[in-house]
Amino acid sequence: MYYSRPVTRSCYALLLLLLFTAFQSHAEVLPEDRADVLYHRFSGGGVTISGPSILVRKKFNEKVSATVNHYVDNVSSASIDVITTASPYTENRKENSISVNFLEDKTLMSMGYTRSIENDFDASTLSLNLSQTLFGELTTFSMGYAEGDNIVGRRGDANFKENANTRSYRLSLSQIITKDLLMVLAFETMTDQGFLNNPYRSVRYLNNLVPIGYSYQPEVYPNTRTSHAIALRARYYLPYRAALSGGYRLFTDTWGINAHTFELGYTLPFRKDWLFDFSYRFYTQDKADFYSDLFQTADEFIFLARDKELSTFTSQTLGAGVSLEFKKNGTGLIKRGTLNFNYDLILFDYEDFRDLTVNATPGTEPLYSFNAGVIRLFLSIWY
Repeated sequence: MYYSRPVTRSCYALLLLLLFTAFQSHAEVLPEDRADVLYHRFSGGGVTISGPSILVRKKFNEKVSATVNHYVDNVSSASIDVITTASPYTENRKENSISVNFLEDKTLMSMGYTRSIENDFDASTLSLNLSQTLFGELTTFSMGYAEGDNIVGRRGDANFKENANTRSYRLSLSQIITKDLLMVLAFETMTDQGFLNNPYRSVRYLNNLVPIGYSYQPEVYPNTRTSHAIALRARYYLPYRAALSGGYRLFTDTWGINAHTFELGYTLPFRKDWLFDFSYRFYTQDKADFYSDLFQTADEFIFLARDKELSTFTSQTLGAGVSLEFKKNGTGLIKRGTLNFNYDLILFDYEDFRDLTVNATPGTEPLYSFNAGVIRLFLSIWY
């Protein structure tokens, strides 16, 4: 089943990405030889997403390293969108990626390729990144480019085939302010072109000729979208290996969406081998210009959307994690390892998307909200 940037999957993917990316360092070095084995599970709003991920990093010498990743989503959905207009479904998505890093003095270059396949969506992404340390390794400047070419299908319709292309450009500046304070400023621009909506999703409009008072018609989106995001993050190191982190991100696009993200985190070591993490994330956005929960007539406007992820809503994420380090300074094949468990509780509240599972006069149904839980259990081995 094709997804049109759902918050449940996009937020979920972000949480998983954080497993394999540390807070940006000030010095350019190749990644250490390391393997990660992950089990992830998202459950909420009638949607369950689970599966494994395996990531392996390997240095070939002091200048070249490579990373490969295999990631699986097993999806079972009976979300409010599905049960009000279609039937529950299950699907499987597989994603494979490879990247190569090249280190030359204080410059780190990387190239990556990702291929994701599901029954009605085929995505290929090529990425390029360059990082350079400056001023005695106190400053790191990075830039990146990614290009994605996607083929959108529709289950049960062999003749349906549309293209969607994505281009993104990224810049970031990391600066050591003091021996305890690191700050990162990042900017990203993304352009989308092609078929950008969900081929299964519909909008509803008032129709007094039917018993429920409204009818459905397919969504219609613009075929272009440009978005911009700027983020500022900071990490302050405290005594006894503890740390505070925080960040703010502003997002805006040509569809009329403006979004704000605030994040706070605290890392607390316990004895020699335990590490506890606590985090809070608040997200809020305005609706797209062409979104409405209930249109007045069929074809009321040129563009029509009722995707709840384009509506006005807020989400809050409460996170906690624990990590146990073992076999430190080990010898042999395994040098050291960590066993990690993270749980996130996400609370979604929609301000203009209504719950159609409740029978009421059209436009007066209760506003929709749901909670989701994300479990991540992973093992990291340095070798």
